[in-house]
Amino acid sequence: MAIDDRPAPPTTAPSRRRSVPAEISRSWLLVSGTASERFDSSVRSRADQVILDIEDAVDPAAKPAARSTVAEWLTGGGDAWVRINDVTTDFWEDDVEELRGLPGLQGVMLAKTESPAQVTDTWHRLGGHTPVIALVESAVGIEESVSIAKAQGAFRLAFGSGDYRRDTGTSADTLAMAYPRSRLVVASRVGDLPGPIDGPTVGSSHPILREQSQVAVSLGLTGKLCLDTEQLPVINEVISPTPTDVAWAQDFLDDFEARGRVIRDGSDLPRLGRAQKIQRLAEAFGVEAR
Repeated sequence: MAIDDRPAPPTTAPSRRRSVPAEISRSWLLVSGTASERFDSSVRSRADQVILDIEDAVDPAAKPAARSTVAEWLTGGGDAWVRINDVTTDFWEDDVEELRGLPGLQGVMLAKTESPAQVTDTWHRLGGHTPVIALVESAVGIEESVSIAKAQGAFRLAFGSGDYRRDTGTSADTLAMAYPRSRLVVASRVGDLPGPIDGPTVGSSHPILREQSQVAVSLGLTGKLCLDTEQLPVINEVISPTPTDVAWAQDFLDDFEARGRVIRDGSDLPRLGRAQKIQRLAEAFGVEAR
């Protein structure tokens, strides 16, 4: 293996607003790997996680330079995920080779995942400890999602909604897109993974973003990709428990403790589980009861 003699840039790790564990992260901000001037500010934004994109956001001719730019930033104190090219391309091998072992690499998002072997091969090539988010973007990927979710190295599933529509001819209609989203939710549960990450909402309309985020939450997705920092507050709000939810959870748990943790009927255990989940998320997201 060649010795990495690239000089580390004299940068320091930018601070985040709040540290949210990746398994429950709501907002996943995609930033082009060619936009190095945005890397630091993106990490300081309201995004739970930042993904530096060296796949679809980069022209093929510019991919080697973008990969090197991202690697240098991660080596010099930066901290982010990276969306890498899919296994069938000529870029995948170079992506995993250059990113392997970099201190700031939180994990990778594997584009156009269609089999569990693609996830596991990526995981092994990265050293066997870097988490892999499988981005499912095709009919084949959706139908293989249960196997993908069970793959060694799989961390979460994500939905490449735009490419899925292009692959299948499906419209963006809520009903038309319910099946692939639900399929990823069920696959994640079967594979014992956290809830999946929804695809991005394109455009600047916050009402549409809010509506689409609410639909995703209602189907069981627990995160969302986004392309613009202005979308982050809406996504974070919609995917978080509401202050009213938190108040209900606190009241239920206080009452449960006061009665000696006695189960009264068949509805108590499901409500206890929901209250405990709301409390954990509220603490992680900084949501207070009202």
